Amino acid sequence: MDSIHAHAPEPCRPFYGRIRRFLRRLVFFTSVVVVNVAATFWLWDLFWRMGLHRAHYVLLLVFFVLNGLLVLGSFHAIFGAFDMLLGRKRSVRITKLADGLTDPLVKRFAVVMPIYNEDAVKICARIEAIHRSIEATGQIASFDFFILSDTRDLDLWVVEETAWTNLCRRLDGFGRIYYRRRKTNENRKAGNIGDFVRTWGGGYEGMLVLDADSLMDGADIVKMARVMEAYPRLGILQTPPRLIRGVSVFTRLQQFAMRLYGPLFIRGLNFWQLDGGSYWGHNALIRMAPFSEFCELPALPGREPFGGRILSHDFVEAALMVREGWEVWLAWDIEGTYEEAPPTLIDHLKRDRRWCQGNLQHLWLIFARKLPFSVRVHLFMGIMAYLASPIWFLFLLQSTWLAWDRRASGLSSISVPGYVAKWFKLDDFMQSLTLSVTIMALLFLPKILAVIGAVLTPSIRRSFGGGFRILFGALFETVVSMLLAPCVMVAHTLMVASIVVGKAVGWGTQSRETDGTAWVDAFRFHAAQTLLGLAWTALAMKIGLVFAAWMAPILLGLVLSAPVSVWTSRARYGRALARRGLLSIPEEINPPEVIRLADSATAAVDPALDATCEGRHGVMAAVVDPYVNGVHVSLLEPAELTAAQEALAERCLVEGPSALDKKELAELLYLAPAMLRLHRAVWLRPADTIHAVWTQAVESYRRRLEGAPSAPN
Repeated sequence: MDSIHAHAPEPCRPFYGRIRRFLRRLVFFTSVVVVNVAATFWLWDLFWRMGLHRAHYVLLLVFFVLNGLLVLGSFHAIFGAFDMLLGRKRSVRITKLADGLTDPLVKRFAVVMPIYNEDAVKICARIEAIHRSIEATGQIASFDFFILSDTRDLDLWVVEETAWTNLCRRLDGFGRIYYRRRKTNENRKAGNIGDFVRTWGGGYEGMLVLDADSLMDGADIVKMARVMEAYPRLGILQTPPRLIRGVSVFTRLQQFAMRLYGPLFIRGLNFWQLDGGSYWGHNALIRMAPFSEFCELPALPGREPFGGRILSHDFVEAALMVREGWEVWLAWDIEGTYEEAPPTLIDHLKRDRRWCQGNLQHLWLIFARKLPFSVRVHLFMGIMAYLASPIWFLFLLQSTWLAWDRRASGLSSISVPGYVAKWFKLDDFMQSLTLSVTIMALLFLPKILAVIGAVLTPSIRRSFGGGFRILFGALFETVVSMLLAPCVMVAHTLMVASIVVGKAVGWGTQSRETDGTAWVDAFRFHAAQTLLGLAWTALAMKIGLVFAAWMAPILLGLVLSAPVSVWTSRARYGRALARRGLLSIPEEINPPEVIRLADSATAAVDPALDATCEGRHGVMAAVVDPYVNGVHVSLLEPAELTAAQEALAERCLVEGPSALDKKELAELLYLAPAMLRLHRAVWLRPADTIHAVWTQAVESYRRRLEGAPSAPN
């Protein structure tokens, strides 16, 4: 490995000046604070007119936090719309450093894809598409590819090896496309990347980090590399991935919403964060030297869930990079960057459980010394993405208790003059209505702005299939999202509660495909939401019809959580919408070249080298199949068998692989002499001296030959 020499950013003129950056942040956050304080004062004045109750103070505090988050999100969209109106030339865009550059890249870069129990053929299809896409730019010589496996499934391990070998054979990729599987997957994905950096990082200027479901256009990857070469202060260049390949209603809703509304929020985020951005864990180019020096994360004090290894490592790595003077930018104009989403609400919430624990761990870090302002804001937003739900839940509970208390007391409200009445001449009802309308406007304004912009821009309107499809999709997505929001609120509240009581999360494989959620699973998973919704509905009806009507969107979402979860998980309904062009995104209507390449990629599949055949799948193929055995053994380190290991191999032969536990079988798979010994034995020993499973696997070759068509005379 070439050593990595850490150093401070090379002195050069900042891409964006410090004073202008300060003014942008001042304008943005002052606007958020002013609007939130004004709304909270408006509510306080309304409570004053009604007669302040002790519980009102708690409600005001909770409202201040919740409304602040709402205003913060809405103003990202508002400033994003303003940035779009300024036009591309006047917007801050670091990728303009690469405009017009056509010379060959000077530095070398690595494309790394960490995987964990994934579909190896699909993984290799994405690598093939990215490889061919970069090759089309003429810059493939500057890139190497690394498949970094943490797979624990032994059968999948063998399948990964054969798929990688086929990929390299078809793309002439040996020496450019590498595969590595760790023996121990310490520290999950962060440890996987860290192992790569320590072992191979010295040979590369930067690494493009992908997820197992990531896909990126080669021209955009080359552009990002040019930006990193042109600007020596750049530490991380993050892209905003777009969701693709959604089949279920749930994923189609997600990808439509992200594709339509996302650009506003991305531009608004870039408006204030500028060089103090964040890293989202994938689809980002990272400069190797500072990452190696500053971003190796220590374990947090204490045990999981709040202590131990940091799960949401990406935010922290970006924070450390920015603290040391390196810049982290969001390349909002990079369009050829894609990922996939969990197919069902339940899968989505299971993934959220892991993210929730990781983000709450940032409570240790948000007040750490020497962190820049933008870093603290990113950590805060990540934490509040999950704490907002229990706070919202508390607000609803407090509102319910106040409504019940007012009904039980039997006292009538006596209005007293307030400041708002004095200044604006509003009665109680109009003051309440004004606040409600303002909050609803802040809630729906991002969607309204995005729809107006899409409908009025011919190129965007055509890319979504027309104005009607945009309007229908936005309305449909809004209604379903309103039904899903209460269910997610309770789920996140339970997640936070489980973390507070000390329940840590495991490391599971993300589900990317499904035929839908079973009714039994839905009612079991959403039992808390359903029962809470029924009880709360009964209480609301007892308080009064007005209160029940006000709570209806929340209560309906809770009561219908299981049916909505099942319905949105169905792929057949998603396909029915797709056939009519509804909830379609531009990448479906006119697929980019890299997506077409991935869809048609077949380099990883070759019948001559296949570890997925019936009767000799995975480990069985590694022992029996001559080609699979040869590939597997060639990737192992030299070793010599001990007497105990020889006895273990003999037991595997005589009693079959099922007689060994996973640890014992893995030990044999790591030993080249053992795998060669097993392979020779199953082919050469008499059938009555080895287990029947081996003889049946060997016999499958003869059956295959007998079933093959006869050669022509």
